[in-house]
Amino acid sequence: MHPESYLAQCGSRWDSRTGAVSMPVYQTATFKHPGLGQSTGYDYSRSGNPTRAVLEETMAWLDGGCRGLAFASGMAALDCLARLFVPGDRIVVTEDLYGGTYRLFERLYRPLGIEAVYVDTADTRAVAAALAQGAKALLVESPTNPLLKIADLRTLGCLAREHGALFAVDNTFMTPLLQRPLHLGADVVVYSATKYVNGHDDVVAGLLVAREPEVAERLAFFQNAAGAVLGPQDSWLVLRGLKTLAVRLARQQANAQAVAAFLAAHPAVARVHYPGLPDHPGHDRQRGQAAGFGAMVSFMLNDPAKAPDILAGVELFLFAESLGGVESLITLPAVQTHADIEPGTRARLGVTDGLLRLSIGLEDPADLVADLARVL
Repeated sequence: MHPESYLAQCGSRWDSRTGAVSMPVYQTATFKHPGLGQSTGYDYSRSGNPTRAVLEETMAWLDGGCRGLAFASGMAALDCLARLFVPGDRIVVTEDLYGGTYRLFERLYRPLGIEAVYVDTADTRAVAAALAQGAKALLVESPTNPLLKIADLRTLGCLAREHGALFAVDNTFMTPLLQRPLHLGADVVVYSATKYVNGHDDVVAGLLVAREPEVAERLAFFQNAAGAVLGPQDSWLVLRGLKTLAVRLARQQANAQAVAAFLAAHPAVARVHYPGLPDHPGHDRQRGQAAGFGAMVSFMLNDPAKAPDILAGVELFLFAESLGGVESLITLPAVQTHADIEPGTRARLGVTDGLLRLSIGLEDPADLVADLARVL
């Protein structure tokens, strides 16, 4: 079955007793036991809830994994993943990554003795060199946030196996409809389901999908033990968002292509980061490992001093953090999403005061271009 067909009906056939087409919201903390030593399969909603279970099963099917796990946020999902490691472990991580992930490793896990080593994961040789020094895991964003660099996931998967490292991919920007990291060698896929998976800017949620039962069981233990699970109402909202994921992504990608092409030709723009542009360094690599280029665009201004006026002047774009919703958003990563990364590192990476990031929504592309043309 094609993923689009599966998603259109996710949860629609679960309730055989009533025939409910929409997956019911099981807004309950606990479940009645049939008898002593007996269970319906559900006991307490932290350990398992039918609405959350359908979401988790849907994501496992989409990614081709053995199990999915839903969390109260994307950071809660990453925190669960990080619990696989112990003091003395070393993790190779994408250097231009979401600032919250950097904060998690630097402020929470480095003091516990878990070391994150940051490399350009679009540079396969740099990753190989870092893994050769010993690492328990490789965590990659691809495309990266906010510079949209593309890693060679197949090759990195081979390198991780060669060095005995767990390979995890943050697939938030792509979703399983555009990129399936488990099929490219990853062991675990991470999502901020707040973004494209839900797609309506009304839920905060996170997801993990594991390829093998051994890793899945450990992650499920941590999920239950720590308890940062996604509630049933939010699980239902994410399921509802998944039903339209295919049509949303198609329109968002078409809009992103139009916006990126406009920006690439504008004299006020020094550089555009969008893998859908033929001159993007990762264009061919992305074509070979994914079914699309996504709908995130970032660009560097020739004059960074104009950034505040652009943020204040846009009328259709919303000046807001997050991404992946039906509304188009604009943000300045250096002072918002990536503020926790030290200034020197941001400057070296190119996450400067002149870099603006766009999350392209479902509006008419001509209106989006006109809004940017006016403020530029």
